[in-house]
Amino acid sequence: MNPVPDHPIEVVLFDVGGVLLTNGWDHRERAAVYTHFGLSPAEQAEIEARHPAPYDAWERDAISASAYLDEAVFFAPRRFTREEFFAQMQSVSEPIPDNARRTLAALSASKQVTVGLLNNESRDLHEYRMSRFGLAAQVDLQFSSCYLGLRKPEPAIYRRALDILGTPGERVLFIDDRAENVAAAQFVGMRAIRFTGEAALVAELSSLGLPTPVVGT
Repeated sequence: MNPVPDHPIEVVLFDVGGVLLTNGWDHRERAAVYTHFGLSPAEQAEIEARHPAPYDAWERDAISASAYLDEAVFFAPRRFTREEFFAQMQSVSEPIPDNARRTLAALSASKQVTVGLLNNESRDLHEYRMSRFGLAAQVDLQFSSCYLGLRKPEPAIYRRALDILGTPGERVLFIDDRAENVAAAQFVGMRAIRFTGEAALVAELSSLGLPTPVVGT
C-alpha cells in the first residue's frame, strides 16, 4: 500500500479497459466477434497477423475505423458487412466484474479532486463507450490515445497529460490494471496504483485521504 504522500492528490486518472469496462478491442473481444461471425481458424489467423500495425495507427487517430477494417478485416470478401462487424465490435464492451465505476462516481461527486481518464482507445470505440456507459459525464477530462496521438506505456503520453494539467506528478494519481502502464506513470513522476479489484482500490484511496464508496452496498 502506498504511504500517505507529502503532497495531497489533486488529480485522479483512470484507465478504462480492465478497470471500468472490458477492453475495447483486445484479443478477448476480437475472439468473441470472430466466433459470432463464424470465422474459421485460418481466417482468424490472417486477421490477427494483419491487426497490429493498423490498430496502433487507429488508436493514435492516424487512420479511420474504415481504414483499419480495410487493412485488418476486409482485405478479403466476407459474409458480413462493415456495419455488422463494427456493431458487433461495440457490443462486446461491458462493465467488468469487480470494477471501479462506483469509485469513479464517488470521486467525481465529491468535487475534491479533478477526475479524468488516461487510456488507449480508437476514437470510434472510445466515444461510443463514453456515451454508452455514461462515463463522459463523470470525468473532467479525457487523455485518450486517440486525442493525444500517443499510447501507453510510452512515457510521452504521461508527460503530455502532466503538461496539459499543469500539475506536479506527485499530485497526480493514475490507476491501471497493467503493471507496465503503472511503471511508466511512476517513471515520469506520477503516483500510480495497479488495479486488482474494488476493495483493494478503496483501501488504497482511503489511505490517501480520498473519498470512496462504501464497499458492499
